Amino acid sequence: MRIIELTPHQLRLTINPDLLGFTDTSELVGQPFSWIGQERAEKAAYFGLEMEQPDYNLFVLGEVGSGRSSLLRQAMAKVASNRPVPPDLCYLHHFGVPERPLALRLPAGEGRLLRQKLIQLVKYLQTEIPRCLEEPELKAESKRIEKNFKLEEAKAFAELDAFAEKHRFAIQREAGRMVFTLMDKSGKILTEPQVLALPKERRVEIEEVEQALQAEIARYFEKIRPLERSKDEALVTLQRNKVKLLLEGELKAIRSMLKLSAEDRSKFDLYLVKMEEDILENVALFKLSDADEEKRKEEIKSLLARYQINLVVDNHDLKGAPVIIEESPSLRSLFGSIEYQSIEGVFETDFTRIRAGSLLKAHGGFLMLHLDDVLVDSLLWEKLCRLLRSHLLQIEEPGTTLTQIPAVSLEPEAVRIQVKIILIGSREQYYILQEENPELARRFRIKVDFADSFLASAQSRLASSIFVAHACHEAGLPHFTAAAVARLLEDCHREANDQSRQSAIFSRTETLVLESAAQCKAHTGCLVDVADVENALQSRIHRHNYPDQCLQESIADGDVMIVIEGKKVGQINGLTQIDLGDHCFGAPVRITAHTFAGENGGVLNIEREVGLSGPIHDKGMFILQSYLAALFAHIAPLALSASIVFEQEYNGIEGDSASCAELYALLSALSGVSLKQGIAVTGAINQYGEVLPVGGINEKIEGFFNVCEKAGLDGTHGVLIPHRNRRHLMLSHHVIEAVTQGLFHVYTAEHVSEGIELLTDFPAGFAPEADVNEVIHYPYDSVLGYAQKVLRTYRIACQLTQHTKTERRRFIGSAER
Repeated sequence: MRIIELTPHQLRLTINPDLLGFTDTSELVGQPFSWIGQERAEKAAYFGLEMEQPDYNLFVLGEVGSGRSSLLRQAMAKVASNRPVPPDLCYLHHFGVPERPLALRLPAGEGRLLRQKLIQLVKYLQTEIPRCLEEPELKAESKRIEKNFKLEEAKAFAELDAFAEKHRFAIQREAGRMVFTLMDKSGKILTEPQVLALPKERRVEIEEVEQALQAEIARYFEKIRPLERSKDEALVTLQRNKVKLLLEGELKAIRSMLKLSAEDRSKFDLYLVKMEEDILENVALFKLSDADEEKRKEEIKSLLARYQINLVVDNHDLKGAPVIIEESPSLRSLFGSIEYQSIEGVFETDFTRIRAGSLLKAHGGFLMLHLDDVLVDSLLWEKLCRLLRSHLLQIEEPGTTLTQIPAVSLEPEAVRIQVKIILIGSREQYYILQEENPELARRFRIKVDFADSFLASAQSRLASSIFVAHACHEAGLPHFTAAAVARLLEDCHREANDQSRQSAIFSRTETLVLESAAQCKAHTGCLVDVADVENALQSRIHRHNYPDQCLQESIADGDVMIVIEGKKVGQINGLTQIDLGDHCFGAPVRITAHTFAGENGGVLNIEREVGLSGPIHDKGMFILQSYLAALFAHIAPLALSASIVFEQEYNGIEGDSASCAELYALLSALSGVSLKQGIAVTGAINQYGEVLPVGGINEKIEGFFNVCEKAGLDGTHGVLIPHRNRRHLMLSHHVIEAVTQGLFHVYTAEHVSEGIELLTDFPAGFAPEADVNEVIHYPYDSVLGYAQKVLRTYRIACQLTQHTKTERRRFIGSAER
């Protein structure tokens, strides 16, 4: 195939606005917005979201700006709307083990209802129990019990008093104890001096009586204490039975209003039983009393706090399954927390201070996370991995394990959750996960792979236009004309570097919509037109191209030496691409080569020797050497050494796109045939001399064009690119205008031999389809013929040198003998 010069219409895809089917984007408002060019990702996403089995979590991979987050949000919302509303979750006081609160799930909305009912119950207890305990019937029965006890007590005391009086002792009750004193015959109480004045025999007799009286007092208390216990028990039983009747109706109403699962029903019924027992055990606190009323009120307040619930997940207002987007995940925000308060240097808490995290709130629904955010905290990632294995979540407060201050901790009951996690990450992260943690990787069985680009069609262009219409409508921007949309679409093709494919990174398109609308508003336009889009693109380039401008000025000033006129031996202009992240541009680089006689047949890659070349560039050099050897080594062993370098390049070289230019420089240096400096070259080669496509082709061409334009275009300038890069061309209108005027040229080649003829005006010496192994001699007046002649000279020189060395060794050996 001969060298081809491309025509202007081949250098860029131009979209006809008339074929878009609308005048401006306001006509498209209200039309459904689709997953443009992401059919594979869309099918995978909906399949995964609709799977209800465990471990069918989604790993969403793709480039930032591809719409992976926003489109998944839409999909989650759509699927969630058809799902049932998941239950509420609350925590209850655990009677007997308060440090282990109980977890209870209730149908959506019933958690709020239960909380309100228990609040009402607490208020009811505060008013009704004291009122109940003051009822006349209860008081009357209490008095009767008290009266019967007092009668029995009086009877027993009368017997004790008679015994004491018989032995001339007076007995009195003081603060629950018995006090007895000695009397004389007239019944007067004797003082201590009077007692001591009595005869010894009488004092001994009195002591014996005292012992007998103490024994009688002991028998009195043995008789009274069971009666008093019976009285107290009867009073408590009376009060409890009365309060129990009060409670039964209320608790029955609460129990019957809830529709619980069998497991939760059993748990809640037991909770109500324990609550009732707790209230009845503390019923005395509700009885009004003048003694230490403040203390009683505090005790009642603490008691009643147990009977409320902590509703941590309230789904009463949901219309389907929950959709949670966790923007800043942490242990607390994701897994929940327990709040503490410091009391006298000790952190205290209770079940009412438990707080749910996103995982509990997303139960029965979807939770979206960005992997980069999760990996920031290794503890968070480890805990998430454990959750994915066990599906059990227990809330804990990690801060209490790190502090030196003593804390009263809680261990809330672990909750089984069913949540589908949508993890947003990169392709690299996905495959690292597959390789390094396959056990965890199988928890993400659905791979949602967002494409970077897609095949353009009439349908995709309409969908892209609808995207522009939605963006304008939502942001309140002026709408776009069809011509402006066509220009936007052309920029999407430029981003994809492909005339047949469109970029799927719609965040950049959205940004261009905003900036184009700003250009329109600047001149008070009603609709965004082509000029506004062009101005927005040029303004963006101007904001970011300062490094590009500096390099162009350095070339123009001669600081960076680039020759674009005449011919040079062993020198050629290669094309490079520089990607700074926010701006990507191309620039020429001078590649020079030298050849000389040598026995190793190798090419010295100076960049590699000094550590400025990457592995792909090194691979390209080895392929180049292989092809060079294939051209000549079958005729005679290569007696060649060569060096090649990228002049004034200090930032490193990576990629094999310069291997074609490097080959031309070597062949020129070897044959002595000069190369045209006005034509820059890019392209990789394989071991058969076929020219392979390269990346960044538009930036590379425009970079060289800018250098030539500054120096002055005269029709001799151009570029030689791989033939397989034709469909990747989306050159600027400025370049196309120069091509149209014949001031700049774009050539393509499928084989290196075609480029040799263009650059040297000499025949290469063989056709691309020829088998070099069958060639004995290349034509004398060809580039390879001249190179072959030089190689033979190098071979003779090497043989003479070898002969001289051999003779010298023989001479030295004979002299020694």
